[in-house]
Amino acid sequence: MYTIPSPTTSSSFSLQLSTDTTIVRRKTRPVRVGHVTIGGGYPVVVQSMINEDTLDIEGSVAAIIRLHKIGCEIVRVTVPSMAHAKALAEIKQKLVETYLDVPLAADVHHNGMKIALEVAQYVDKVRINPGLYVFEKPKSSRTEYTEAEFDEIGEKIRETLEPLVVSLRDQGKAMRIGVNHGSLAERMLFTYGDTPEGMVESALEFIRICESLNFHNLVISLKASRVPVMLAAYRLMAQRMDELGMDYPLHLGVTEAGDGEYGRIKSTAGIATLLAEGIGDTIRVSLTEAPEKEIPVCYSIVQALGLRKTMVEYVACPSCGRTLFNLEEVLHKVREATKHLTGLDIAVMGCIVNGPGEMADADYGYVGKQAGYISLYRGREEIKKVPESQGVEELINLIKADGRWVDP
Repeated sequence: MYTIPSPTTSSSFSLQLSTDTTIVRRKTRPVRVGHVTIGGGYPVVVQSMINEDTLDIEGSVAAIIRLHKIGCEIVRVTVPSMAHAKALAEIKQKLVETYLDVPLAADVHHNGMKIALEVAQYVDKVRINPGLYVFEKPKSSRTEYTEAEFDEIGEKIRETLEPLVVSLRDQGKAMRIGVNHGSLAERMLFTYGDTPEGMVESALEFIRICESLNFHNLVISLKASRVPVMLAAYRLMAQRMDELGMDYPLHLGVTEAGDGEYGRIKSTAGIATLLAEGIGDTIRVSLTEAPEKEIPVCYSIVQALGLRKTMVEYVACPSCGRTLFNLEEVLHKVREATKHLTGLDIAVMGCIVNGPGEMADADYGYVGKQAGYISLYRGREEIKKVPESQGVEELINLIKADGRWVDP
């Protein structure tokens, strides 16, 4: 069992909600990925990954465009071979010629030194996994790692990583050092065990190599499929970076979260908890579903925390015996009529008892005041009372009158 450190027990974690309820984010350096900036106080960046084989150039381009159009700001593609790396040159070119220069990240895994060096020419960020980048074949007879063996492998890692670091540095591109709990290198497992400490030390080893080569365009991730492990790893990483004077942005995610309602809850439990503590600069919700399904969950998380305003925020009571209309049905109608708008808070309240107070921060309110009628509010001010049958139409008219309406 892992002990998850409390954010209040370390000076590193003075990341508290301030008295005005604004989340105080950990200060990080800005890292450019194409035209998008991660960290540096910029809004939390939303990412996802296409499912298409990168050799399918037309299919990959179409998938990237679909994701980008619905709000995915950086798109990751898998690069398992040199042929896949070369295909990314065509993918990037077609995107620029037919659509936009979408920021792309390449995912490079097992012994991908040459692949990573090739693909670095065509993408904006390269993601490597320290546990797999220089793969150590496990020895069943091993009982320990000597210091000499540990250092010898560390030097081999440096030799293989250096050309990629120099290439990305000289091109002004970025790297994600993406540690996964399920794929720690054997010597890290022997030295630290299957723990968040091992994940953090794995990341720090690669960070130090990059820093020694004057490369700082780094984003760090420490993903796990179990939320408590993920939380512990990221908290410890933030603490260790603070102690070492490092300010690299963090990419958050619960890997292999699954699908459906539980996959969304699991991802939110991990990502939102850390964001609320001020930890995290870019996120991906990893679902066993079409990548397009991940983006709404990401935006819902950052909107619920007040970190980004990308859609209408709906405030609605849960309904009770005092409710004067079918609240679920009306909320659905209001949502369908206004969901294309951005930056608004709209409250739908079933009765006058809690309505005005609970919706005090909303831009507009739709409140049941007497049977068959609803009252429309602008902020705390009641504007008009109209028949329930005209409620949604009159709400739209009120928004239009204020100049805050746009057609779908």
